[in-house]
Amino acid sequence: MSSEIIKQNPFQSMIDRFNIAADILNLDDPIRQKLQRPEKQIVVNFSIVLDNGIEQNFEGYRIIHNTALGPSKGGIRYDTAVNLEEVKALAAWMTWKSAVTGIPFGGAKGGIICDPNTLSKTELEKITRAYTKSLSDIFGPQKDVPAPDMGTGPDEMGWLMDEFSLVHGKTIHGVVTGKHLNVGGSLGRVEATGKGVSIITLLALEKLKLRPARSTVAVQGFGNVGLHSALFLFEKGLKVLAVSDVSEALYNPEGINIPELILYYNLNNKSIKGYPNSVSIKHEELLLLEVDVLIPAAKEDVITKTNANAVRARIIVEGANGPVSSDADAILHDNNVLVIPDILANAGGVTVSYFEWLQNILTETWGANQVNKRLQNTLTESFETVFYTAAKYKVTPRIASYILALKKVAETQSIKEVALTTANYKQN
Repeated sequence: MSSEIIKQNPFQSMIDRFNIAADILNLDDPIRQKLQRPEKQIVVNFSIVLDNGIEQNFEGYRIIHNTALGPSKGGIRYDTAVNLEEVKALAAWMTWKSAVTGIPFGGAKGGIICDPNTLSKTELEKITRAYTKSLSDIFGPQKDVPAPDMGTGPDEMGWLMDEFSLVHGKTIHGVVTGKHLNVGGSLGRVEATGKGVSIITLLALEKLKLRPARSTVAVQGFGNVGLHSALFLFEKGLKVLAVSDVSEALYNPEGINIPELILYYNLNNKSIKGYPNSVSIKHEELLLLEVDVLIPAAKEDVITKTNANAVRARIIVEGANGPVSSDADAILHDNNVLVIPDILANAGGVTVSYFEWLQNILTETWGANQVNKRLQNTLTESFETVFYTAAKYKVTPRIASYILALKKVAETQSIKEVALTTANYKQN
């Protein structure tokens, strides 16, 4: 993969799309600048004692982008590549994602610079608890609600909830989502993002009058999102021609048996490397296969101006956040590639996170059917609204998504500021 792809700035890609939508909406400069910048940008440093007895320092971040629509919401990444620009972009995308789907959350994101694969479970717990303690005045069910992301999962969320509860002297389930079921997690949360991607994919196929049973798909990334996207689409009759993870990219022109691959993956230390019923291809080749649907579900900026012209998929459904850089948008549009943007395509995760948070607040437990039906309804309504807006403004679904999100957040922000000004005036 070229160095140019790696050097793309995800925050700048977000700003590029933001500015196009802001121009269409004629947003004035004060609100435009306010919505571009995070409300809070927090850097924390803390130390833990490793299993070998050596004390090591770690740096972590929490970016609160916007809270106009409600408490901020966003995952926590454990990765050596975590950096402020990435976290700022991801926090902003969470704001727009919640707004597009009508969820009463703002946007946030967090991360710790570390390699979770080299740390023991004890060390990961210490890191999570130290990070939580450093941010105990930032987190809260009505303030900022973390969730799992790259390198984290239900264990980390459980430790975070427990540490936050210890600091505040009582059990507070709603401070975090993505927890294990026995500590207030929700049915359907683990597979929610992948299920949402598959729901959106089927709606996009329908939009282009393509039948699932005659459609093909390639999935880049076989983590939580990619695995479940591939599985749900396989079950709906799509032929999955290719999948990849960090170790290998696999291709089978007759289609890959995804349940069989998942079994192999689970028995092979969470890796698809060496799966026999396929051939190995280069990672970058997967993005350029002739398929009906391409789902980039791995990382940011894998499709840029350097390879966008070579993309042969009819539809790109962004399973990851920011996999298509802003400089590739016009190229793909000119080539009649329909791009379903991340802030719509992968919103299944934050949608079911909201359902989990709501269950915690209401002290309720919903069945899987109830969760899945609400997810289907939310995403279908959001999809239709985005495409209606795209037709109204004669723009791509991505810019339509930004128009919807910016309009909602800007209007709410302005109303809150007027109310605050009025309250302050009355006090004085």
